[in-house]
Amino acid sequence: MSAFTPIDRYLENNRQSHLEQLFELLRIPSISADSTKKGEMEAAAQWVANRLQSAGLKTELIPGDGPALVYAETPPVPGKPVVLVYGHYDVQPADPLDLWKSPPFEPVLRDGNIVARGSTDDKGQMLTHVLSVLAWHEAGMPLPLQVKFLIEGQEEMGSEVLEAKLPEIAKKLACDVIVISDSSQYAKGQPAITYGLRGIAYFELRVHGPKADLHSGSFGGAVTNPGLALARILTDIKTPDGRIQLPGFYDSVVSLEESEREMWRSLGFSDAKFAEALGVSALTGEEGFSTLERRWARPTFDVHGLLGGYQGEGSKTVIPSWTGAKISFRLVPNQDPKTVGKQLREFIASHTPPGVRVEVIDLHGGRGVVVNPNSHFMKGAVHAVEEGFGVKPVLIREGGSIPIVAQMVDALECDVLLIGWGLDDDGAHSPNEKFCLEDFYRGIRASSRLWHHLAQ
Repeated sequence: MSAFTPIDRYLENNRQSHLEQLFELLRIPSISADSTKKGEMEAAAQWVANRLQSAGLKTELIPGDGPALVYAETPPVPGKPVVLVYGHYDVQPADPLDLWKSPPFEPVLRDGNIVARGSTDDKGQMLTHVLSVLAWHEAGMPLPLQVKFLIEGQEEMGSEVLEAKLPEIAKKLACDVIVISDSSQYAKGQPAITYGLRGIAYFELRVHGPKADLHSGSFGGAVTNPGLALARILTDIKTPDGRIQLPGFYDSVVSLEESEREMWRSLGFSDAKFAEALGVSALTGEEGFSTLERRWARPTFDVHGLLGGYQGEGSKTVIPSWTGAKISFRLVPNQDPKTVGKQLREFIASHTPPGVRVEVIDLHGGRGVVVNPNSHFMKGAVHAVEEGFGVKPVLIREGGSIPIVAQMVDALECDVLLIGWGLDDDGAHSPNEKFCLEDFYRGIRASSRLWHHLAQ
């Protein structure tokens, strides 16, 4: 009989209960970006705290200037590593609602998937670790190391509360390794461990022109149109071949190791299949790099939304008094969001046409991070994931950002493991977000093994 038999028996007998618990959490519309959802945010924090307490952990809510941090810990185990599980209970807004096949906060099972906002990002993935610790507790088996939890409610907005509280609570959070499940497997049936994240620098641009909207017939040709000025600026930031034109932007970008490029080439990625899955006719990006390299390890520039001007039904011939855009740069390790902000302002100052004024508003940012893919914690995680999923994981980087990670690694002077149970097509920030039901269960099983292997 395996040493894990009592845990496996408990997990098998409680599959339905674990799913029902996830559904409970998913029904709470904990949208951190929506100021009207303060009560729902508090309810989600309390729900997570209650589950951690039920798993036998000493639990508390840490207040701040915003959503509370949920902290919990198991008893220390002398001579063994300390693990900190980081996750978040807040979710993205569900808009546009008319594209959802079922209400975003009424979770359903469809085609083998749990469909709801937050199912994969990050409630479902985060809960796997809570439930695995609960499994050890219910099976009557003491954990072989100390596990701490820090579950926040503002990850989708830049983690301002955690960033502000981090110096104060760093001693409480002290650990040897942070475990985060807020990313994806490489492909369906092929789990992965992520050893690198890109950073982000997010801004809003506002182009101000005349003091009020003007009649385009009476004034067109005599004043600079803020919409056209904005379009020129955005187009000038990136060349058609994918190079970003901010002064000094690439100075701190570290070149990819040939061994990494070879490792990623061996994954058998197909541009054609990827384009088909996305519903696009072609892939584009920085010349000289593969699609995986562009997504995982090269900096990018993107426009997320355009603001201002007439957008109602029919026509209205105005020169808008202002227009704007939400933009971001994904950054690679060694690039600093504050430096990129200075570079952006310098670029805009030299590219603003006469007759308009451009305002640059900092929204949030975070540095990228790359960890040692050959650490002993990484080797333990490989064993745990293989036992949970039945397939040895591959090592990848992730194009997305978890801005607080680099700050936590620096503050706590620890290692980090990014072990995602999701899939690339889960639609984390899109309508009909999903999380594979079996991967939810496999994730709990892999997590239950993780504590054993990290303790070795």
